Amino acid sequence: MEEIEFIAPCHFGLEAVLKREIIDLGYDIVGVEDGRVTFRGDKSALARTNVFIRTAERIMIKVGSFRAETFDELFEETKKLSWEKYLPRDGRFWVTKATTNKSKLFSSSDIQSIVKKAIVEKMKQKYNISWFEESGADYPIRVFIFKDIVTVALDTSGVSLHKRGYRQLVGKAPISETLAAALIMLTPWNKDRILVDPFCGSGTFPIEAAMLGACIAPGMHREFTAQKWHNLAPERIWDEAVAEAEEQILRDVEMNIQGYDIDAGIIKCAMKNARAAGVGDYIHFQQRDMRELSNPKKYGFIITNPPYGERMEEKAELPKLYKDIGKSFDRLDTWSKFIITSYEEAEKYLGRKATKNRKIYNGMIKSYYYQYMGPKPPRRKAEELPEGRGDKG
Repeated sequence: MEEIEFIAPCHFGLEAVLKREIIDLGYDIVGVEDGRVTFRGDKSALARTNVFIRTAERIMIKVGSFRAETFDELFEETKKLSWEKYLPRDGRFWVTKATTNKSKLFSSSDIQSIVKKAIVEKMKQKYNISWFEESGADYPIRVFIFKDIVTVALDTSGVSLHKRGYRQLVGKAPISETLAAALIMLTPWNKDRILVDPFCGSGTFPIEAAMLGACIAPGMHREFTAQKWHNLAPERIWDEAVAEAEEQILRDVEMNIQGYDIDAGIIKCAMKNARAAGVGDYIHFQQRDMRELSNPKKYGFIITNPPYGERMEEKAELPKLYKDIGKSFDRLDTWSKFIITSYEEAEKYLGRKATKNRKIYNGMIKSYYYQYMGPKPPRRKAEELPEGRGDKG
């Protein structure tokens, strides 16, 4: 079966997490660059990656790449690509976005216009028609130019993959679903360990953790642009991907996931979002001040996105807030804590140097993922393990 080259963009700094997801799905990595991973797969990969991958922003089919330093070169090289392999004669196609960096071509609007004209000219030749009705399915096109190398791709996802479909209600400064999933996957947390988010907002961290723990694929209940591409993506591959996702769900799993927030209204939103995601029974939400944080259990996890001061008056309150966070965290001395924030002095006021500090871009905001690793729980004795799990002599 013919292999297709795909491009999956992600948040800067999280490429390794996305690469692992793609490998786990059984596909070969072609390359890893800042903010994107390129891989190969068959037609079914188009559906499976859209349905299963948690950390990519979208899945795109790579049409081609070439060097272009002038608009004439951009036009001619775009026209050389085999557009007839991808676009039917009634397809509605347009350049939805063009980004350029460190390149001689820098006008996004001109790049969009010229690429569209080049595709039209190529399609006129191939289909021997002078006018396109564009009455069929949508084929959005994206163009990336870096150091004068142009990459042209078809966007198979449409609406960004962070739109799982469950988050109808959001709080202030919400973290995206794809970023939350990636940050959880960077930790050693698993469904058997308690997880608490003391600044849960609309519930994204607890919900993504519950979906991960119950093996609920993030794209099961949404639609994708490529579902209407009958020339490239037969309907059966989508049915098969969803059926595969259904089979993997752990329906009797038990998890201890908790979300707290000082705002009672946003807690109600989080509960509604969790129910919409199908994980309402796995999460306990509660109105609670972070300063009251305590838990009798040991060796748990905190994963959270505390306020980082968007307005000047809020920034003045940050030193005290982060000192209070540090004090609350100290009470849970066997726990591991993971905090994403753009507040550059967070570590200073938390009162302890992080085990690891990973730089991540949340959109255009430079953020820091502070990782405070707690002690590992003691190994259970053989007689405490379920039958068949003890050491064999």
